[in-house]
Amino acid sequence: MSDRREFLKKMSVGAAGVAIGGSAMGMSAKSYNRIIGANDKLNLAILGLGRRLGAFTEPIARKESNVELLYLCDVMEHQRTNAAARFAKVLDYQPKLENDFRKILEDPKVDAIINATPDHWHTPGSIMAMQAGKHVYVEKPCSHNMRENEMIVMASKKYDKVVQMGNQQRSSGHTIQIIKDIHNGAIGVPYRAVAFYINTRGEVPVQKKAAVPAGLDWEIWQGPAIHRDYTSETWDYNWHWYGWNYGTGELGNNATHELDVARWALQVDYPNNVFVEAGKRHFFEDGWEMYDSMYATFKFDKDKVINWDGRSRSGQDTYGFGGRGTLIFGSEGSVFVDRGKYILYDRAGKVVRESGGSSSEAGTALGGGGDTSTDHVANWLEGIRGKQTLNAPIADATVSQAMVHHANVAYRIGHGFDICTKTGLMFDREAMQLWGREYDPAWEPKL
Repeated sequence: MSDRREFLKKMSVGAAGVAIGGSAMGMSAKSYNRIIGANDKLNLAILGLGRRLGAFTEPIARKESNVELLYLCDVMEHQRTNAAARFAKVLDYQPKLENDFRKILEDPKVDAIINATPDHWHTPGSIMAMQAGKHVYVEKPCSHNMRENEMIVMASKKYDKVVQMGNQQRSSGHTIQIIKDIHNGAIGVPYRAVAFYINTRGEVPVQKKAAVPAGLDWEIWQGPAIHRDYTSETWDYNWHWYGWNYGTGELGNNATHELDVARWALQVDYPNNVFVEAGKRHFFEDGWEMYDSMYATFKFDKDKVINWDGRSRSGQDTYGFGGRGTLIFGSEGSVFVDRGKYILYDRAGKVVRESGGSSSEAGTALGGGGDTSTDHVANWLEGIRGKQTLNAPIADATVSQAMVHHANVAYRIGHGFDICTKTGLMFDREAMQLWGREYDPAWEPKL
């Protein structure tokens, strides 16, 4: 990733530079964008029809998006039929239903895919899509580990594709405004951010061997992960908490968002150190296999600090703002910002300004969606057309994602470590053993 900054610059310089959207036939990005502009309509497919489906209904259905949804793909049969019924309410045509996404990638009519599969599929599936000539919107976390962080950026450059991560607060109008104000000195010199996520998740069933649920393609669901026999409660959501084969913990599941806002506000890249205090603090005998509580500290150059306070199963509203958000402290004031609003304070703690109105974006509820998700997907579509600069190009999104991986690794090895501020490399032999992961040989991603 030594050329990440150069790549990010190219991704952000303007309409022509951001798209980098060549076609599978090898024409230049500029030529391809002219054709897309002339035809305008983009043909899409959604891979993964679970709880995030609601985030894509509005941006696909609205007339201004000028897209056609060719495929709805999921490895669980009833999720395909449920998604078809949902889109039937907003579309006057019927997308094809597909179990095996590889068949979709073979269709040259598909311009782009939305990758809303489980975490272990995000980078491998996105790389396969890019290799097939498709642009990609990949849900968070965009990678399962640091090696995949590198690979997805390398793939977007190698295959000349427009790739955006689903860190949708980057497209939130009030967040964009207050971050701009912070950068222009609204709170003096920003030096610290506290990102938090507080929820009351309940007891998780202990895994037991079970028959594969009716309608589920367990082989494809596992894909690049190490394959094993099916255990009860795994496929639907609890894979998040059943070890590291599939998920990335609450950090990957939710911290991705607030850590990204914190890093954006402080204008920092990779940290130079990470330390975590974490553990399983609730329902000690249940099936949850990793931390459910974590306090992480990331130190950066120029004496800047980001803290992550994540409590998945303890609902104490420590900060007085509800379940999630980011506090940014500066030499002359502070800011609170979440998905619905911002509040600007002076150094004495007096409210100086609050954002007007509110966003409909969901907070801690499962699934979610709302106006910010709609704007984020729309920004990606216009990025493909060469009409907008991406708000979360993958080369920048992976820097925020690295904080997730660094903290997860620190938890797994039981101690913190120093980090290269240019590459994200971990200056610890034990930590570097977790730089990547083992794959099922038949599904291992290759560039």
